[in-house]
Amino acid sequence: MKKVSKKQLNFALLIGWMVLIFYFSSQIGEVSSEKSKIVIYIFNVLGLDLNTYFGELSTLIVRKSAHFTEYFILFILTYNVMKYYFEKGRLFFISYIITVAYAMTDEFHQLFVPGRAGALKDVLIDSTGGLFALLIVFVFVKIKKDEPS
Repeated sequence: MKKVSKKQLNFALLIGWMVLIFYFSSQIGEVSSEKSKIVIYIFNVLGLDLNTYFGELSTLIVRKSAHFTEYFILFILTYNVMKYYFEKGRLFFISYIITVAYAMTDEFHQLFVPGRAGALKDVLIDSTGGLFALLIVFVFVKIKKDEPS
């Protein structure tokens, strides 16, 4: 049996994450809203009553946090694949462009899903998640490079 390389694993994780985002975006509006309620319920069980703190905004906060987190993770997975193909100077830029492009196509896709709508503000939230991940990875790489061997 052939051993899976780290490059192949990173590529599979990236494609798997993109498929998962597509799956979530393919769910009709009602199903998507129910998932937000489940997350709020889980926070309640853990002792954090989001409805007490945020009231009606709690569902919106959960939904937008999910956007941010999905694309934070997408940037990291994209970076882990692109590092095999690009030098450091272009690596962050290319990884970020792919992340933003996927956010844009995801919102376009939602225009065709009942109960969903493509929204520029969601692309901005997604892009911010990717940008935050870029900054975290950049700092991590910089610290790792500066460590003595």
